[in-house]
Parts: sequence; C-alpha cells; structure tokens
Amino acid sequence: MYIKNINIESRMKHYNVSGLSIATIENSQITGAESYGLLEVESDQKVTEHSIFSACSISKFLTGIVVIKLVEEELLNLDENVNEKLVGWKVVDNEYTKSKKVTLRNLLSHQSGILDPEGSFSKKNSYEDIPSMVELLSGKTPYCKIRIDVGYEPESDFHYSDAGFCIIQQLIEDVTKKPFYLVVNELIFIPLKMESSYLNTTKIVEINKKNFSCGHNKKGEVVDGKYPIYPYPAASGLWTTSLDLAKLVLELMNALKGKSDIGISESLAKELITAQNNKSWTGLGVFLEGSDKKLEISSLGWGVGFQCMMFANPYLGRGAVIMTNSELGVHQLEGIIGEIYRSLIL
Repeated sequence: MYIKNINIESRMKHYNVSGLSIATIENSQITGAESYGLLEVESDQKVTEHSIFSACSISKFLTGIVVIKLVEEELLNLDENVNEKLVGWKVVDNEYTKSKKVTLRNLLSHQSGILDPEGSFSKKNSYEDIPSMVELLSGKTPYCKIRIDVGYEPESDFHYSDAGFCIIQQLIEDVTKKPFYLVVNELIFIPLKMESSYLNTTKIVEINKKNFSCGHNKKGEVVDGKYPIYPYPAASGLWTTSLDLAKLVLELMNALKGKSDIGISESLAKELITAQNNKSWTGLGVFLEGSDKKLEISSLGWGVGFQCMMFANPYLGRGAVIMTNSELGVHQLEGIIGEIYRSLIL
C-alpha cells in the first residue's frame, strides 16, 4: 500500500498536526512505516517508527483479541451471562434483563444494554489516584459518578459504551486473577513482540517518556499534562506504535488462515469479524463494512490530544494504521487521517 497524490507535510501543516506515524500491510506482510513531524511541537524530537502514541479506543480492538484468546482457552464464554464469572462486581438484574442477559458477545458489540453516564470516562487528572474497575463500575470515582447499570434490553439496540469494556476488563481480571495489563502482556504483547506497547496505567505515569508522543489540541498546542492517561485500559488505555498495532492486525489475518501465533482458531477469528445480532456494522471489538472477501474492518481512536485509525481488508491481506498526536476536532474521515485512508484504498 502506498500513499498517493497527497503531500503529507503540507496537509499536516493545514490541520495543525505535529506528528504522524503510518504502518502499512500488503500481502499479509508489514510493508513499511512512515514517520513525519515531531513528538512535541517546537521541539527537536522527531517522530520515528519507535514513537509511541495514545491509541485511545483502538484499545477495544486489542480487548476483542484478548477475549477471543480466553474463549479459546475456555476461561470465558461469549454467550454466558457475565455474572456467572464476575466476582468483585456484578451486573444488577432489573426490568431490562428479564429475557436477555449481559454477555461478552453483546458487550463487545456495544449491544449489552449498558449506557455510559453523561460526562463520564474522562482522562486522568494528575492529582487523582488510579481507581480499580470495581470502584469505577460502582460509581465511586470522578470518571463515573453513578453505578453502571443496564439501561435498555440487551441486544435491542446499539449504544457505543466505554463502561461495557470496563465490565469486560473486570471479568478478565476475575477469571485470570491477574491485572488486565499483565494478562495482555502474557497473551499478546510478548508472543507478538509488541515491545513498545503499554497498558499499565501506573507504569505509564512513572515511565521515562523518551519515545512517547505528547498530545496536541486542534490549534497545535500541547495539551495539559502532555500525556493524557485513561485509567480504564480495556476501553481506552493502550499506548503503542503504528508498527506494533500492525502486528496485531497481522495476527488476526494469520488466525483467519489457521496460522495464529497466539493460538486463536480460525473459527473464533471469524467470529470477531462477523456482524453481531443483525447489526451489519459491528463485530466483536471492531467495526465492519462490506462483506465476503472485500470485508473491511476498522477501529477508531479519538481522545484528548490524539486521533488514530486502524483499517484492514483481512481476507485480502491489506491494511494500515494511522496515528497522530493531535486532536483534530473532526471525525477521522474528515481530516488528514481520512485523506490518507482514501489515498491508500484507491
């Protein structure tokens, strides 16, 4: 895949984008990484293939892979009531759960009945402690001040939900008896050699951020705190490089051919990219467009100071990861990310 008919540096200047990283996949191989601009505006720190960006909600794609791996190991079941294995916190049954229960399948496809309370799930303020998922789901933190409950009948509608992925994180921690970041390190990051990927919120706060990109607002100014942290990793906590994310996309492609490096079966890999509950656009942790061999999957990240996109045609063995350290103020497809996306798919 090659970027055609677009002057990246010129478009970055137009959109006030300080730094940008692109990794491409062709013929089921990572074909390269391109780096532009600076980790921090008005600095001399150039973006390289080792530069780490906040992936924001692309974390949900990673979480989908983790769930599928744990289903493969028979620690989890996509269609079981999550309360069967939740220990530290449970979904409260109410009028909406009489005929349908909250499951991993409907959580991953944003059809669980879980709604995000208004104004919830902001970035971490430097003076706040990092909460546990139990505290967060119980409504005892600044990130979510009311308890998470089922707000509509599961599988009756689609509502994008960070809270749903917090429940998934709690479930993973309960069944593995390990912190979420440690589970992901062992199951995903180490075997796939994703050596520049981080989910440990405490470590990110303390780490030497030599390769970390600062976040910038749509005016091109560095955001407060430089490195926005989201203390709910399964939903939005991943910091990574475009190359590391491309490795994760490649693992899915390989799994679909029965050649997974982490032990995911072809059938479960297909489940992840299958439309759920007659909603053609949502799989398990990814969004879908098209069908059959031309199926395109995507995951978008948009948070304080960062915007990014992963897209792939898994059956055609092609895709790309585009990461910026700027919050553009418009949907990905309306800004520089969209321009690069369209140049790559033409």
